[in-house]
Amino acid sequence: MRYITEEMLEFLAGIRSHNEKEWFENHKEIYLKAVYEPLKAMSEELYQPYQEYQMMQKTARIYRDVNFPPYLHYRDTFWIYIRHEAVYWNQTPTLFFEISPEGAKFGFRIASPEPRFMEFFRNRIAGAPEEFLNLISELEKKQIPLTGEEYKRPKPCENQKLLPYFKKKSLVAERSITDRKLLCSDALTSEVQKTLADVFDFYQYCYELMQNYEASRQKPEQKKQDTQPEIFMRKAPEQEFMW
Repeated sequence: MRYITEEMLEFLAGIRSHNEKEWFENHKEIYLKAVYEPLKAMSEELYQPYQEYQMMQKTARIYRDVNFPPYLHYRDTFWIYIRHEAVYWNQTPTLFFEISPEGAKFGFRIASPEPRFMEFFRNRIAGAPEEFLNLISELEKKQIPLTGEEYKRPKPCENQKLLPYFKKKSLVAERSITDRKLLCSDALTSEVQKTLADVFDFYQYCYELMQNYEASRQKPEQKKQDTQPEIFMRKAPEQEFMW
């Protein structure tokens, strides 16, 4: 099904140039009809194959975080995320689709992982390089290289095959489309679905790694406490109507 339209792309370009309440209010119906509703429907379709993995989905809305400066109140780039539950989405493995006036990006990423997680990642791939390199080989066969932001000073690495990945500060495996004719065609959704399937094994690898990392951070006494059932006692109400 076709979800991206010229009207959507024109709206995204418009809100970028006129990031103000008056312009948005005058174009709100266009946003709802051409952006919000299509992306929500696209999110549902992309999410279907991953429901069995107990993953969740989320679609961006027009309003940015309240901590942004006033002139950035509205988004000009929208995304769909599919991932397991996490407190910080930018620190966890994520399948994504992103649309902006320039085009679309989609695939896998951990946008801003903690430095300690990347150290954990390096130790893991150094200890079991074949498993990791096989995954990288599969991605390369599908023409999806593993990229990401790099450290200015690469970390020491004894295995030359792993050296490119010891440089990584974040992890990204994505495809992109800028051709507007393809963006606004029925073929886009199929291409996105295929790409998400192509990177899913690497997603699972990184998700398992993230789980192991989180488990390693727990202190022994904390793990023990976590196994104890919590007992909640309801306080008596100050006034009867509080029941």
